[in-house]
Amino acid sequence: MKFERINPITGGVASAAEAMQAGDIPGIAAKAQAGFAAWSQQGPNARRSVLMKAADALLARKDAFVAAMMAETGSTAGWAMFNLMLAAGMVREAAALTTQIAGEVIPSDKPGCLSMALKEPVGVILGIAPWNAPIILGVRAIAVPLACGNAVILKASETCPEVHALIIAAFAEAGFPEGVVNVVTNAPEDAAAVVGALIDAPEVKRINFTGSTGVGKIIAKRAAEHLKPCLLELGGKAPLLVLEDADLDEAVKAAAFGAFMNQGQICMSTERIIVVEAVADAFIAKFAAKAQAMPAGDPREGKTPLGAVVDRKTVSHVNALIEDAVAKGAAVVAGGKGDSVLMPATVVAEVTAAMDLYRDESFGPVVAVIRARDTEHAIELANDTQYGLSAAVFTRDTAKGLSVARRIKSGICHVNGPTVHDEAQMPFGGVGASGYGRFGGRQGIDSFTETRWITIETQPGHFPI
Repeated sequence: MKFERINPITGGVASAAEAMQAGDIPGIAAKAQAGFAAWSQQGPNARRSVLMKAADALLARKDAFVAAMMAETGSTAGWAMFNLMLAAGMVREAAALTTQIAGEVIPSDKPGCLSMALKEPVGVILGIAPWNAPIILGVRAIAVPLACGNAVILKASETCPEVHALIIAAFAEAGFPEGVVNVVTNAPEDAAAVVGALIDAPEVKRINFTGSTGVGKIIAKRAAEHLKPCLLELGGKAPLLVLEDADLDEAVKAAAFGAFMNQGQICMSTERIIVVEAVADAFIAKFAAKAQAMPAGDPREGKTPLGAVVDRKTVSHVNALIEDAVAKGAAVVAGGKGDSVLMPATVVAEVTAAMDLYRDESFGPVVAVIRARDTEHAIELANDTQYGLSAAVFTRDTAKGLSVARRIKSGICHVNGPTVHDEAQMPFGGVGASGYGRFGGRQGIDSFTETRWITIETQPGHFPI
């Protein structure tokens, strides 16, 4: 049985994929476990070789990836290519990690005792990836787990099953043993049952999930019933602070990129621009002009910086946030409500804590501008959120910028850079409602291995009984 994904722009069928059921999961999990037995015994350079081939296989599917992302999510060709290049880099970084999965010898107080901490593969890892950066996040869900010697099951997004199937096809071509790399696709109405069955499968030892905070809580609760660790990368409400000594032109460029790249549908997207009063008017004027120069259009034509949002639900949600803010005294200084999935870049100024836009993640092309009295007030406003993924601060005083960054409660903070910034080797993740655990580099090794303490006694034992 198949389910169909509808193209958000044309209304036609973008793709069709197998509608797996909860009853299919035990067989898939058993297959993954059998694959793990073979893959976990391969040496680091053997694993590296296969991963490097996977990176090449991803790039070889460039045209198919671009077409699938445009059709399934309404993204621009530029965003699709950015996804592909970063994802290939993530696989190569994972390949480089295979010889860095190192333990240590720990001094023991017991004479003659050689005491070691070893990093070992876990088993079968479940990776659940979203649609918004589908190649990056689909690859991130499985690359480092594979480098560490685990088998993986990628639970594809119902919104972009073709994109995620292309990832698995590339990995399959690279030469992983049978059963090591697996994909699960399902119709939206079956998602809860299928994911529940995956979490419950005894072979699945750990889960990583990228998506909404609400769904992340459900997954964490289900996993907790089995004492299975989770890595959760959830929602965000990223602040960008513009202090009174900031380079306003640089801040405007970074804010526009952070707020409107991929139509604001990134977990790191700039959702709140917090501007110190002394430069607020000047910043708002420059930023509104920049936003007005960023039109949305059909991504298939490739003539505009913004493409489509993913669905009409997003249109309704963003419009509701704008309506609420305006009704409570905010001013729309660029853009406005959308009447289709081709939504304008929208800037809402004079936002206050009474407005939904102040607190709720928009995940669309709208950004709130909030005035702060001074630096202290800006930090207070930045931390007035349940989320804590990414943040940014603009100031010409780098020491001050570092000091402010240290006081913002977030997993990531950039001084004089945008909130949207990702590199394969960096520790990526948040705090609070943005989740816990870290992807990336050596932090990823910790997330996807078990640390074991093993000792060897080299002298006769002496015991009190």
